[in-house]
Amino acid sequence: MPHLVIFYTLNIEAKIDMSELCRALADTMLKQLDEAGKQVFPTGGTRVLAYPAPHYAVADGKADYGFVYLNLRIGAGRSDAIKNEAGRALIDCARALFDPVFKDNLVGLTLQVDEGAQVFDGKLGNLHPLFQ
Repeated sequence: MPHLVIFYTLNIEAKIDMSELCRALADTMLKQLDEAGKQVFPTGGTRVLAYPAPHYAVADGKADYGFVYLNLRIGAGRSDAIKNEAGRALIDCARALFDPVFKDNLVGLTLQVDEGAQVFDGKLGNLHPLFQ
C-alpha cells in the first residue's frame, strides 16, 4: 500500500493518455515527504491502476459527459496534514494533465483518500526488497 485506483468512463481514453496519468500520479506519490523529510509512501508498495467503464451513465445523458474517479487507499498511521498534502498534490497533478481536456470536454473528476485499519492485510511478493 498505497494503492491509487482510477475508474473512468471509456470516452476519456480518447482525451488523455491514461498510462501517462498513472505514471505522473505514481511519481507524485513517491515525492511525498513527511514532517521528518522521509518518504511517505514506500516505493515498492506504490501502485496506480486504471480501469475504464465501457458502460456508464453520467448526469442527464444529454451530452458525452466524462467522469474520472481516483481513490487512494492508504494504511493508518500518517498525520492528517500529510494525508491532506498528498491529496492536494495528487489533485494538482491530475489538474495539470486534465486542464486541456476540461477546455473542450465536459468531465467530472473526483479524488478521495481513504485510510483504513485492516482487518486482514496479507502480502506476498518480492518487490519491496528491491527498494530497501
